[in-house]
Amino acid sequence: MRYTKMHGAGNSFVLTENLHGELQGEDLSVLALRLCDGKTGPGADGMIVLVPAENADFGMLFYNSDGSLGEMCGNGARCIARYGVEHALVRDAENIRVQTTAGLVTGRRVTEELYQVRLNDPSVIEVHREAAGTDCAYVELGDPGIPHAVVEVGPEAFEDLDALRERGRRLRRCAAFPRGANVSFACPTDEGRVRAITFERGVEDFTLSCGTGCGAIAVSLILRGRVPGEALEIDMPGGRLRIELTRTADRVRDILLTGPTAVVEAGELSL
Repeated sequence: MRYTKMHGAGNSFVLTENLHGELQGEDLSVLALRLCDGKTGPGADGMIVLVPAENADFGMLFYNSDGSLGEMCGNGARCIARYGVEHALVRDAENIRVQTTAGLVTGRRVTEELYQVRLNDPSVIEVHREAAGTDCAYVELGDPGIPHAVVEVGPEAFEDLDALRERGRRLRRCAAFPRGANVSFACPTDEGRVRAITFERGVEDFTLSCGTGCGAIAVSLILRGRVPGEALEIDMPGGRLRIELTRTADRVRDILLTGPTAVVEAGELSL
């Protein structure tokens, strides 16, 4: 099995192809567990499998490191867009089309390393939802939606990541979120800038960045009036991601995620 390990602002993935039945008969959940574990594979936050798709350049199956199938992944979509361009799998680098479980995602190459994708429009937006005594925003991107809870915190919260991690772990499985949720902690810093970190469902820990989490952060903070305009730069532990969106009253659409991608390694593994 050929694989490529990539990361988008520190959010890491093992990519492999199943465009021609290369993984026929394999249990992909078990394969994700093996590949994402650094003891038995390259190690990553998730596994992405390229599959055939109608009306798209290819499809994307995304598995979390615990083997669960995710709806979509923003940083993963940016990485797979670059992979598709560099392996001649896309027709047009300015109009990359990827079919995901949450819907069609389009993207484009900005530079050799910088890629932009249009995240799925929100299917659910609640500016305020109480969870375990915490005022959260709740956003689902796509349909079925990727569930995100966003909690605004002060800068001092980032000084004790162990305490913040435990808070994220509790909220991630809170009954207020029937399917669980990715939990992002966000702190506006300057005009149009935010510091944030995300506790990811399926990884069960903080990741260095979360693309759809950044989309949810932007949606919630802009609709709450906490940041001006329709563009936001979000500093996550793994790097800076940019979100641009279109707002109409209390709705948003056309959420664009832009950020860096990197190829870590490529190789072959025996199945």
